[in-house]
Amino acid sequence: MYRASFQDREGRTVLVMAPAKQNTSSHEGQIRFLVYTLENAVLNLPEGQEKMVWLIDFTGWTMANAVPIKTARETTNILQNHYPERLAVAFLFNPPKVFEAFWKVVKYFLDPTSIEKVKFVYLKDEESMKVMHKYIDPKVIPVEFGGESDVVYNHEQYSELMTKDDIKTANIWAEDAKTDHVNHAIGGALVPEVTPVPSLITT
Repeated sequence: MYRASFQDREGRTVLVMAPAKQNTSSHEGQIRFLVYTLENAVLNLPEGQEKMVWLIDFTGWTMANAVPIKTARETTNILQNHYPERLAVAFLFNPPKVFEAFWKVVKYFLDPTSIEKVKFVYLKDEESMKVMHKYIDPKVIPVEFGGESDVVYNHEQYSELMTKDDIKTANIWAEDAKTDHVNHAIGGALVPEVTPVPSLITT
């Protein structure tokens, strides 16, 4: 799961997920990384924009890659209760037939509004691709997703980008803490210092 180097037509952050490439089975680790990535996506939204776009790549996905129901349930709980109205649209790219059974289970945890934002997109289905192109210019979409851009994900570069964003986030928290410190000091209370949190992205 990572923040794409391209945005949609409205300048919104695009998050790319590849379930088949999930490299951890830790429930807590997956949830922590989900929240970390969502917070980073929000941090990078343009001024005046509050929603983001999801592009979920199901290339190579099988039921063996399906997340446990516990993780799926907590994920939907976090999205709907802690990030309400943050999702503009979610594209499920090339999901296999076997995914339909898993989708029926996941839909149970989603509210009707969220379900309406989910779009199934198939590389060989021109009409479904037009739906995605309505939101994202094909010129910026990577070739692997049926677009025209030759950009590819580089983990090392992404890690460096996240480290810079972590510093930016820590500075924002520090400024907020200073403001709270001043306000609380007036009432006789003190606010602890905020220290930067190391990036969850590792190489």
